[in-house]
Amino acid sequence: MSETADPLVLDFVEWVAREPRAYAEVIATWKTSCPRLTIWEDAADRGYVARETLPGMGLVIAVTEDGERLLRTNGR
Repeated sequence: MSETADPLVLDFVEWVAREPRAYAEVIATWKTSCPRLTIWEDAADRGYVARETLPGMGLVIAVTEDGERLLRTNGR
């Protein structure tokens, strides 16, 4: 795994790190019409965020330990 990330992936991981985000919120906020711009999917594929089910919230996207490490490494 690379410790550097493109700025949009870093922005996304930082946004999720503030609090677990409902899956629907992630889709609505980070959707794109460009198939080459898959920011949240790239972050998930790299292990920076993961899907979890939380009581009362349902399916959420949360930052992983690797995501937290990425943020620290990049001064965020």
